[in-house]
Amino acid sequence: MHRRFGTIRRFVHCAATVNHPYVSLFRELCARWVNRVRWLAGAAGTKARGLFRAALRGIRHPTRRGVVLTLAALPVLSLAYTLALVPFTPRLGDIRKARVDRPALILSADGNVLAEFKPVNREWVTLAQISPHVVNALIATEDHRFYQHHGIDLRRVAAAALHTFTGSRQGGSTITQQLARNLYPDEIGRAPTLTRKLKEAITAFKIESVYSKDQILETYLNTVPFLYNAYGVEMAARTYFGKPAADLDVLESATLVGMLKANSAYNPVLNPDRALERRNTVLAQMVKYGKLSAHAYAWLKRQPINVNFEPQSEQVGAAPHFAAQLRKWLSAWADSHGYNIYSDGLVVRTAIDSRLQAMATQAVAWQTSQLQSIANGAWNERTGCWPGNALFQSFIRQTTEYRSARDTGLTDADAIRKLATDASFVEGLCHSKTQIQAGFVAMDPRNGDIKAWVGSRDFHDEPFDHVQQARRQPGSTFKAFVYGAAFADGAQPGDTIVDRNVAIPLKGTAVWKPTDPEPPTGRPMSLRDAFAFSRNRVTAQLMQREGAGKVATLARNMGVRESALDPVPSLALGTSPVTLREMVSAYCTIADRGAYVEPRMVTRIEDRNGNVLADFPAARPEPALPAAAALKLVDVMRDVVNRGTGSDIRTRFGIHADVGGKTGTTQDSTDSWFILIHPQLVAGAWVGFDDARVTLRSDYWGEGAHSALPVVGAFYDMALRARAIDSRAQLAPGSTTPATPRTGHARKRHHFLFWSF
Repeated sequence: MHRRFGTIRRFVHCAATVNHPYVSLFRELCARWVNRVRWLAGAAGTKARGLFRAALRGIRHPTRRGVVLTLAALPVLSLAYTLALVPFTPRLGDIRKARVDRPALILSADGNVLAEFKPVNREWVTLAQISPHVVNALIATEDHRFYQHHGIDLRRVAAAALHTFTGSRQGGSTITQQLARNLYPDEIGRAPTLTRKLKEAITAFKIESVYSKDQILETYLNTVPFLYNAYGVEMAARTYFGKPAADLDVLESATLVGMLKANSAYNPVLNPDRALERRNTVLAQMVKYGKLSAHAYAWLKRQPINVNFEPQSEQVGAAPHFAAQLRKWLSAWADSHGYNIYSDGLVVRTAIDSRLQAMATQAVAWQTSQLQSIANGAWNERTGCWPGNALFQSFIRQTTEYRSARDTGLTDADAIRKLATDASFVEGLCHSKTQIQAGFVAMDPRNGDIKAWVGSRDFHDEPFDHVQQARRQPGSTFKAFVYGAAFADGAQPGDTIVDRNVAIPLKGTAVWKPTDPEPPTGRPMSLRDAFAFSRNRVTAQLMQREGAGKVATLARNMGVRESALDPVPSLALGTSPVTLREMVSAYCTIADRGAYVEPRMVTRIEDRNGNVLADFPAARPEPALPAAAALKLVDVMRDVVNRGTGSDIRTRFGIHADVGGKTGTTQDSTDSWFILIHPQLVAGAWVGFDDARVTLRSDYWGEGAHSALPVVGAFYDMALRARAIDSRAQLAPGSTTPATPRTGHARKRHHFLFWSF
């Protein structure tokens, strides 16, 4: 106001220097307006000062009328404030849903259950399935007038207020109020404020209006949190006593109810003495309110706490990594469409084939087990998990034990020396760093359906997803984009490039010199042979001809759409990290004659009654690579498995269908890849260690053909023999008869697993 008034005053002052009839009239109007504003401001200030003085006089010299009006106004204001909070508490419809555990059901394409999306690790049980000792202990300890009030116990509120006034705080919350806090921690909060208590009381009244007393008890006992990821009395009973809630005796019931006051403080596993004391307090309350005889109490209070502790893990289902990714997507979809994935009973039909998923899981487990035995041998020698190894010392420096040792004043050398003498520490660190990991995904190239997804060896031990989350260098599997770009520009598989040493200048004075395990021949090599035998020198020259930018653009168009690609010459050999999901999606583009189809997880969402809520048809194909170029690429990929680096697909696994593929291995065998294409199914695997500094050298099966290929080979062997895919399907016109393995390389076909699907 003062700033605006000053601006007007300055404007009027400037106008005073101009002599014009209209300006004079405007100046007069402005002067009148300014005087009016001054008068109003003065009047308002005078009135406010008068009211303030009157208020002070009322406080200093209260009258009977003033006291009566004040006392009458307080409940009115309190009621008005309480009513104003009602819209900020949970709605009755939401409260009705709270006690209904209808998690989203995730189904495979063939109708099998893959997962249930529960909010917490809980199994809902009815009140009849809970020991009556639990109910008696709960009511006696937490709310002995539970059946006499309607959500708020005014006697307890008054008693709690009196104790607080006298300096000893005492809780006044009923079971219904505690349930309100447990169900709606975000809406109500836990701050010790009047607003929070009012919201809690309003919600408690709403709960009492919707639920019966037994329903309130059932909901409370199923939603109350315990430690160790156990929610509800059923999971708590299994966790601490190894039995269902229906079988809990009075001592076990009192122990669990005693934990409700403070889970950590009265944890019978970590604090048995405090838990025993608290349990006996609960038993005394049961005696006080007639739920237990004094004679029984005298004997029970002397009994020890007998814990049978076993944390309960959640059921992960057949495709846990896929389900974890799907949960994120479904949560966003449900929020935008007004559904709750935990209580609305959604039925989500996915593209996963449960048979193929089981085959993929088995193939990953088999091959990683083979490789782990090799890794254990390699990393338990003096060159591996040995404190004298510089790499292992760097692992030690990353541990909390090392930091704690340094905090005590030890030098770096002394801290490492001290930890190196701890055999269990060394063994545990070695184990955590040298666990072989893998990722596998299979898609239908015709519609983008994701048919199988295995993100790691074991979801419990390694929830990190090596299909979607991990970005690793793809090695020679990226060469498909270099050759695809060349074929799109008119190159033919029979065209040749001299196999020679090359030096490609980079920015500044840097030079890139790609190498191969074999020395250069100095002779022309066809693109077909260069791709089949994965020659880096020839590929680098082809990349130089096509341009890194063009190759990067093609890779993005074909499916590598989330990872950043650095358009440098070395990109030809897969130096930019990507995800396995992107690479398999891009290879689907090759199998589908150059048309990219976005991967699809979900085909349909229904409600619990079978009504369709949403359909998700396959995405429209996008031209990414000319069909003629894609057919040439398919042709040279056949040679990879017929006679090149992927020939184990034919010789070792005996797969005679029309397939093509590509191996990939990065420097020091840090990352091993293999992707195989079939007209109806494209699958790829990555194998390696989470820490890229840990490697499985090529002489220990580190190459993609030895480590990643067997996962894919075993999977296709199972899929073809189970007729999950058609062995007669054709990728494209051309020679589909596998080359006869050379005598020196022929191997007996092995069936590594006994599978039945």
